[in-house]
Amino acid sequence: MSDIIKTDICIIGAGSGGLSVAAGAVQMGADVVLIEKGKMGGDCLNTGCVPSKALLAAAHAAENARTAFQFGVDTGPVAIDFPRAMDHVHSVIAGIAPHDSVERFEKLGCRVIEAKAHFTGPNEVIADGKRIHAKRFVIATGSRAAVPPIDGIDAVPYFTNETIFKNRICPDHLLIIGGGPIGLEMAQAHQQLGAKVTVIEMATILPKDDPDLVAVVRDMIESSGISLYEKIKTKRVETHDDQIRVIIEHNGADITIEGSHLLIATGRKPTVDDLGLDAAGVTYSARGINVDKRLRTSNSKIFAIGDVTGGLQFTHMAGYDAGIVIRNALFRLPAKIDYKAVPWVTYTNPELAQVGLSETAAREKFGDAIRVVTWQYAENDRARAEARTKGFIKIVTTTRGKILGAGIVGHQAGELIGLWSLAISQKMKIGATAGMIAPYPTLGELSKRVAGAWYTPSLFSEKTRKIVRFLLKFG
Repeated sequence: MSDIIKTDICIIGAGSGGLSVAAGAVQMGADVVLIEKGKMGGDCLNTGCVPSKALLAAAHAAENARTAFQFGVDTGPVAIDFPRAMDHVHSVIAGIAPHDSVERFEKLGCRVIEAKAHFTGPNEVIADGKRIHAKRFVIATGSRAAVPPIDGIDAVPYFTNETIFKNRICPDHLLIIGGGPIGLEMAQAHQQLGAKVTVIEMATILPKDDPDLVAVVRDMIESSGISLYEKIKTKRVETHDDQIRVIIEHNGADITIEGSHLLIATGRKPTVDDLGLDAAGVTYSARGINVDKRLRTSNSKIFAIGDVTGGLQFTHMAGYDAGIVIRNALFRLPAKIDYKAVPWVTYTNPELAQVGLSETAAREKFGDAIRVVTWQYAENDRARAEARTKGFIKIVTTTRGKILGAGIVGHQAGELIGLWSLAISQKMKIGATAGMIAPYPTLGELSKRVAGAWYTPSLFSEKTRKIVRFLLKFG
């Protein structure tokens, strides 16, 4: 332990947040040590966002082929080569990996240590036999799959998001416990690639999203043939004749569901174990590391960002947090987090995207002093041309037009939500969107039309008609 490294910033965790801090800090002139015990790129690149979206792309391609007949294109029976679909997944990971690699960050000027990190005091970390002393530390260790204490779970083979992308055999019947974004995305991906799928959720699917938007996703999920059980209790799991059984309590009776494979998708928990946080004077719990608005821990020289803080678990949040830390740690600016305009997307077909307050949250905060306007995909010419008419956009404002939240369910909802994130972050009113010029025909017109609908009651009111008739009297 004689090797001592002194540095400006030491970052623990090379996922999206840690890499963003490292790249930004070193290119701004700071001396940076980056420590990662697993794979560079973290969960997002290796077991999360990237592989899941790549698998969904393969699945949607298969579904598009099946439904091409509606455009006069006959493809015949669709043949699925599941191993080749997984090859696509891993080729996408491999294509992105060099951007997150040890080699790239060493070329940038970072010192990368591939080992487990452990605090031994408030300003020292040990990794690979080296003692790192830093002016500032950043904990970016992310989160990992949370497995609930279901009776029998330890005796049954199961996937989590961390292992399912290693599977190269299409399940005959995939059982999924958990109806959040991961569970539903993997349900649809596997169903479209040929598996029978059952989803089991103890509450309702996508519980953090607007129920009106979720209803559209639920309808598409069920109409595709996926079996969906909501508001039920999973009592136990077991194996029987090489099959997996999940015993649930449904409407007061026990039901046994049998399948070939099991995926646990019941959320994630922050990675706070074995970091020596007590020695560092960092306050934490099973929910994550406690941070203030500047992302400082109880030890003001140690910051924490991303999933490990127990907040919003999105890759783009870790990147946003990285910017807050750089301004605080390098420039001594009192930058504070502001999460009111954070968008999130569930990448099912149709996609579901939200930003800001939902209608329910807005009513809880403002009572009846809000307005809600919607516009259907079926009223959009581009959606009609592409036979993508399922879904709608919903905007929530104050009675004076300040935008509080937006929700979209439908084709490319994730691409459309960014405009509303910008509008909320810049404190724009609904008139700004209503007055923009949207190219025709595009899905982007949905945003302009729903904003225009906000003005419909007043614009076409009897009062307006009287004013127009009066003015027309003068020629």
